[in-house]
Amino acid sequence: MNLAQRRKLRFVNTRLREWRMIAKGLVSKRHPVLAHLIPIRRCNLSCTYCNEFDTSSKPVALEEMLHRVDLLAALGTTVVTISGGEPLLHPHLEEIVRRIRHHGILAGMITNGYLLTPQRIEHLNRAGLDHLQISIDNVHPDEVSKKSLKVLDRKLQMLSHYAIFQVNINSVLGSPVRHPADALTVAARALELGFTSTVGILHDHDGQLQPLGEHQQELFARIMQMGKRSYARFNRFQKNISLGIANDWRCRAGSRYLYICEDGLVHYCSQQRGFPAIPLEKYTPDHLAHEYHTQKSCAPHCTVSCVQQVAMIDNWRSPQTRPAFVPVENLLPFPNSLSEG
Repeated sequence: MNLAQRRKLRFVNTRLREWRMIAKGLVSKRHPVLAHLIPIRRCNLSCTYCNEFDTSSKPVALEEMLHRVDLLAALGTTVVTISGGEPLLHPHLEEIVRRIRHHGILAGMITNGYLLTPQRIEHLNRAGLDHLQISIDNVHPDEVSKKSLKVLDRKLQMLSHYAIFQVNINSVLGSPVRHPADALTVAARALELGFTSTVGILHDHDGQLQPLGEHQQELFARIMQMGKRSYARFNRFQKNISLGIANDWRCRAGSRYLYICEDGLVHYCSQQRGFPAIPLEKYTPDHLAHEYHTQKSCAPHCTVSCVQQVAMIDNWRSPQTRPAFVPVENLLPFPNSLSEG
């Protein structure tokens, strides 16, 4: 079977499983739809806006990672996305992906792409990876971010030639971005290579959401239109984010969305680490039910797109009636954060 046939087969298989995932989510609200799983906190880069990495952590032992995947499967999780840190630094990443797929769970990964090689891409193909996302912050590297198109274009070409899984390229806008038009260049290159394209919005250096300027709003609208054939079409909430307008929605973090850090603790998301911070092995359907109905005071100005996408399954039902336990000051975003997912 040639590459085109393998790619077509994987695409059809993934789409069928995605529709089953949506159907299951609509029928039942008792399971996590998406979990982000962190196998290593260390990263080979040090982008100044990022608060999700360190320079020294060791990878989580393979046996522990496989156990965590099994625990997520027991909770009925339908999608697991591996993130970091930089997940490609984990020496047994493909085994983790294979375990996710063993349970029939959709397997995704968020990476900076630096460590991709043709051999590594083929290993991920064989492990069953369904989705891969790379965020590219600029055309030329600077002191803020080295995730530039100039550096990564060769890696993108590798993915175009060897990957049978689906690839999404996420460009960024926001106050830390020096050259906003770069986002349009990145999005255009993604589509040229046959990938999907989305756009994320950065907080400012004080950790607060600021509305995009007129020029960036125009770029945002153009990129969102370019991404209409991808899941970007479900990011309408980002229009309000771009204007600095609060979103009225029901955040289901801790229930339909879980963030499991390298220590095996369940958090609301990458930007709310510290709550509820319950070990995954002790996380029960009762916890899922409680957090499903718990309001999150950080929700109106949240930019974590994957959490908002998951919440769309349930925004039409089950009003949230429980106030969060945690003080409001503990629910402010981590500084300089980037929209996930």
